[in-house]
Amino acid sequence: MDTAVKLDRTDIDILATLQANGRMSNVDLSRAVHLSPSPCLQRVKRLQSARYITAYQARIDLTKIADSVTVFAEVTLAEHRREDHRRFEADLAGIDGLLECHMVSGGYDYLLRFVARSIGHYQQTMERLLERSDVGIDRFDSYIVIKSPIVKDQVPIKTLLAS
Repeated sequence: MDTAVKLDRTDIDILATLQANGRMSNVDLSRAVHLSPSPCLQRVKRLQSARYITAYQARIDLTKIADSVTVFAEVTLAEHRREDHRRFEADLAGIDGLLECHMVSGGYDYLLRFVARSIGHYQQTMERLLERSDVGIDRFDSYIVIKSPIVKDQVPIKTLLAS
């Protein structure tokens, strides 16, 4: 059920609060947004049903689990027909380690973010992608992340929706 829901200030407060802590109980959430528990839960269910809330997940500290490298890649396609973009995006969907894919304007077509075991592992991933004849990559440039001093997972909902 994907019905359009008009968001009010309380809905926005619920989204912002859950974004910061998706594991909080409904009672704690209702206190945070100044509602009683039952109407708060109804609103959360409505927001989920309307796909404003799409998932709840744990944020993992990968450095505690394994050595890894993060790589950003700029990709330019050889051709720029709609079908070329569709084919490229479909091929990317099956790549393990691809975390983000953004079609962008400017000097290249896509900005990708990968996580890999090593630079060699990333290189193998890109070589496999380049070998696929139907993908049509003209060029790609890779940027190895040395340090990430600022990483934010939360969208500033209240700021973006301010009048």
